Amino acid sequence: MNRRTYRKILNNVMLTATGLCTLFTVSILFLILGYLVYNGGKSLDWGFFTRLPLPPGEAGGGMANGIVGSAEMVGLAALIGLPIGFMGGIYLAEFSGKTMGFAIRYTADLLNGVPSIVIGIFAWALVVVRLHSFSGLAGAIALAMMLIPISLRTTEQFLSTVPNALREGALALGAPKWKVLSTVVVPAAMKGILTGMILGVARVAGETAPLLFTALNNQFWSVNMSAPMANLPVVIFQFALSPYADWQTLAWGGALLITVTILLLNILARFLASWSNRTP
Repeated sequence: MNRRTYRKILNNVMLTATGLCTLFTVSILFLILGYLVYNGGKSLDWGFFTRLPLPPGEAGGGMANGIVGSAEMVGLAALIGLPIGFMGGIYLAEFSGKTMGFAIRYTADLLNGVPSIVIGIFAWALVVVRLHSFSGLAGAIALAMMLIPISLRTTEQFLSTVPNALREGALALGAPKWKVLSTVVVPAAMKGILTGMILGVARVAGETAPLLFTALNNQFWSVNMSAPMANLPVVIFQFALSPYADWQTLAWGGALLITVTILLLNILARFLASWSNRTP
């Protein structure tokens, strides 16, 4: 067998192997999604979005309190975490020195790798223990702690892709540093920054462990951020482990809702990324 024939055979074997592995991976993904849609779609109706959970054995019911509670906590976490991460990313990209920049990057990467349950325990000790109560505020703070390093690193990475020629040109015209950042550098990187922030929000939206230690749960309507608050991940966790078939059905519906929400956020982020690549 000559070298050319050997290389063709090897190429065909490896191409077939990678194709089969890809097919296997995609098949598992679609199997999980199909199973989720099949089971969760049964409970998605108008009552699911507008009614509270009912006691076991009663037909109907929904997860309206969990949907509202999750939206409140994720929204507050975004209001807390994204601006802090954004400003920290600007400092890291534009003002930090070599030693300080290394320390901040290392800390942010370390926080990104910390299990979410550890963040939940820390937020429990920081907020719940001091306030002597589980609360939606504690849950939002826990999620914000996860958002800060994500948005910080995203902002820093996209700001670093802005050509230095833009900075130098604006500075040569006599613009101060703050104006160069606010009118030239940040707008040039804003689409990428928004993409990363949306992906960060999508990541924390489905977290369960931090909320078990902070927000806990509430079977009723609650918009009081200083009291225990219902949220979809914890409600799904509790209902899925219950022995009641109707609660398990609601858990499937909640899981499908979270999956669809995260999917839509990822699609939005991909759209922003592709739009950023097409437009100057």
